[in-house]
Amino acid sequence: MPRFFVYRPHVPLHLQKLSVGSESIASLRDWQTRFVQSRTDKGLSPHHVHVTRMFPIRGEALLDNGSIYWVIKGLIQCRNPIEGLEETTKNGHRACAIMMSPTLIPVVPTPRRAFQGWRYLNPEDAPKDLEGPNSGEDLPPELRMKLVNLGAW
Repeated sequence: MPRFFVYRPHVPLHLQKLSVGSESIASLRDWQTRFVQSRTDKGLSPHHVHVTRMFPIRGEALLDNGSIYWVIKGLIQCRNPIEGLEETTKNGHRACAIMMSPTLIPVVPTPRRAFQGWRYLNPEDAPKDLEGPNSGEDLPPELRMKLVNLGAW
């Protein structure tokens, strides 16, 4: 009996994650810079890495131009492009190391309620990138939220 294969193009997929302890894009950038420097000092790749207990079931789609969108102070404010997924261990248990570009890209601030772990984010729901002097990444979170509420972005 002949086999028929249906081509299904990859649909890019993203993750959203709370950046616990971050006050702003700048504070997240500072922390990630120190983390990446620590890795390179040890001879490891210059990636920002997030280790999670669960290996994403839809990992292949995340590797097709996916990003982690960071929620800071109730807003998705920036993202790191995902460059790889590696199996690792954490506290003696199987885990997933999400390897990201160390480049943080500001996005249109988008409100998000608190949640635990990470959530998938479809491309059509992902905030658009902000570039140049209009990125507003250095603004205090309260002012960014007011601008979002006013429809400035």
